[in-house]
Amino acid sequence: MTETAVLLCGHGSRDPDAIGEFEIAATALRRRLAPQDFATGYLEFARPTIQQGLADLVSRGARRILAVPGMLFAASHVKNDLPWEMNSFMAANPGIEVRLGRDLAIDPKLLAAAAERIAAAAPEDRQDAVLVVVGRGTNDPDANSNIAKITRMLWEGMGFGWAETAYSGVAHPRVDAALDRAARLGFRRIVVFPYFLFTGVLVKRIYAQTDDAAARFPTIEFVKASYLRDHPLVIDAFLERATEIEGGAPNMNCQLCKYRTQIVGYESEVGLAQQAHHHHVRGGDHRPDHDDHGHHHHRNDHPHEHR
Repeated sequence: MTETAVLLCGHGSRDPDAIGEFEIAATALRRRLAPQDFATGYLEFARPTIQQGLADLVSRGARRILAVPGMLFAASHVKNDLPWEMNSFMAANPGIEVRLGRDLAIDPKLLAAAAERIAAAAPEDRQDAVLVVVGRGTNDPDANSNIAKITRMLWEGMGFGWAETAYSGVAHPRVDAALDRAARLGFRRIVVFPYFLFTGVLVKRIYAQTDDAAARFPTIEFVKASYLRDHPLVIDAFLERATEIEGGAPNMNCQLCKYRTQIVGYESEVGLAQQAHHHHVRGGDHRPDHDDHGHHHHRNDHPHEHR
């Protein structure tokens, strides 16, 4: 095996369908990277963990590992948890270099993939429809604002009559509220698009909430568009992230990061120390009050500073 390897870092899920879809995308990326060694690792709810994935690559001869976040936006996981995992592994394994890439972010490839998923569900008469884009929702306004921008770009680019942004949790408006609002705008069709990479508890809940809204508003057609999954452009974006790590320019956009800049309402979080907080669910265990992604109970008590 080559001395430089790639680790695709997933969040993990209690839903086996989500893990299965992540591994399908990982297999496609592995083929694109061959003969370079490759592994996957998860932050929580699944195995191998990030630490196990890194260790497996080292055991096969890797001395330099390019870690690619399998995540759409840079919220707490990309800004806190993954750097902590990489730094901890390097501290415990002298001589091993681990370089962390950036999130997928707002990327033309992802926008094109999203547009294809939506167009497959709503191929025509989009001017008479409302597009509802649903993001995961976090306690990071920078990541949440990215969903609003995605909504606007898809709305204008695809010719929808109107568009709304919603979040599956943490941020507002939530899905039910957004669907109720969209239903009162006077359009005959509502297209719901979960801006997620893979299925899981949250995506399935979004689709169930769409069905509930359809029952509440029987005169309106509700259409469920597919999420991104292993769209070829998603795989292209993952490959691009790995390539740019190797090229030395994997910088995240930190202009509106609440840990580096005083963002309205989050002034107290500037410069907070960095620490992973997934030890309680690493590898599969979890607290019963967690959502699929466990984002409702985050603390910000991290030992390395965001500067």
